[in-house]
Amino acid sequence: MKKGTILNRELNEVIASMGHTDYLIVCDAGFPIPSGVKRIDLALKKDVPDLETVLSLIAGDFIAENIYVAEEVETNNAPLYNKLKEIFPGVEIGTMEHQKILSEMACKAKAIVRTGAFDPWGNVILQSGVNVPQWFDKPGIVVPDYYKDKM
Repeated sequence: MKKGTILNRELNEVIASMGHTDYLIVCDAGFPIPSGVKRIDLALKKDVPDLETVLSLIAGDFIAENIYVAEEVETNNAPLYNKLKEIFPGVEIGTMEHQKILSEMACKAKAIVRTGAFDPWGNVILQSGVNVPQWFDKPGIVVPDYYKDKM
């Protein structure tokens, strides 16, 4: 049996298939998922599972290089913004127009994980990164300046 904490087969497969800079969206229950994008639907009822639970589990198996949320999140949903900083310490949180997340970014995602969350602007884009110490551990390899703080 699998040793990790995530039991959902589809979610494990998507995380394992992520490449550097790929997008994984973890969204609330109302997110309009485009028909051509892989959907992992975990929603059972209002707030089950919630964003915090799903994001925390994903954080244990996923290297996020960047996180993006709607421009409104920091002001209008500060609990979510603060929780993201706690779950993904040291990862930069960028913002973009909410409509861009719902349309353009949804179509670019490798997969979208739907939670049962009833959270305003509760849609989080995780951009896949690399394990910097493992990628730059061979003798003679020069670590780029933008990765030096991750060594």
